[in-house]
Amino acid sequence: MAGKRVLSLLAALVLVLAGAALVPAADTLMMATTTSTDNTGLLDVLAPRFMEDTGIELKWTAVGTGKALEMGRNCDVDVLLVHAPAAEKRFVADGYGRDRTEVMYNDFVIIGPPGDPAGAKGMPVVDAMERMAAGNAAFASRGDDSGTHKKEISLWKEAGMAVPDKESWYVQTGQGMIATINVAVEKGAYTMTDRGTFIKFADNHGGTPPLVVLVEGDPVLFNQYSTLAVDPGNCPNAQYELAGRFTRWTTSDEIQAFIGEFELLGKKLFTPNAK
Repeated sequence: MAGKRVLSLLAALVLVLAGAALVPAADTLMMATTTSTDNTGLLDVLAPRFMEDTGIELKWTAVGTGKALEMGRNCDVDVLLVHAPAAEKRFVADGYGRDRTEVMYNDFVIIGPPGDPAGAKGMPVVDAMERMAAGNAAFASRGDDSGTHKKEISLWKEAGMAVPDKESWYVQTGQGMIATINVAVEKGAYTMTDRGTFIKFADNHGGTPPLVVLVEGDPVLFNQYSTLAVDPGNCPNAQYELAGRFTRWTTSDEIQAFIGEFELLGKKLFTPNAK
């Protein structure tokens, strides 16, 4: 009897496995993106909805934009969602990407201790950078070739200064945005972040964060996010069709509205702007 039961169980297992084999596996789209889209929780709500709408599973790696572009060049991913327009355009021009499409934006802000030791509050951003450097005010930089780091470097240069990477008051963390903000908290330092990540940081602290926004609103702080498909001419195995479906989905009226409604502390983290 025992032998018959074992045979029956084996037969049932074979039938189950055979049935499973008939169910097609979901398509998978591999994406490299910035820490801000990950830290804010936006992708945690978009990914399951993308799966529901399209049957495509979205898997992502959150890194700085420089690293994300490198992953695209190395054929490690199929699509990018990043925020360094000049680097993105070079990526396309060099034959690594296609179909750069604007999806949403927020802005960069400089945050720091509420006491604002450098007296930078409310200044145009270039003047604020000059003031912080003149006062040797502690500044935490991501130092990781991310989109935020690229913007910060451009602002030092716009202020007519070399990047102060040899100065004792300038700390390069080599880490993501939330980790860098935490270093700034520990050191009583200023740092630059995108607004969405700052709102998430504030939410983590119950709406009363230990650092506050001091410099904002300057047009140069505009922060555009775009998708790019990895060019199959460089990466023959890239899922170019799936990347296109993701871009079309994120720029559809319905998902654009959904992105615009994504809030923490009653504040928008991103503003949709697909054309």
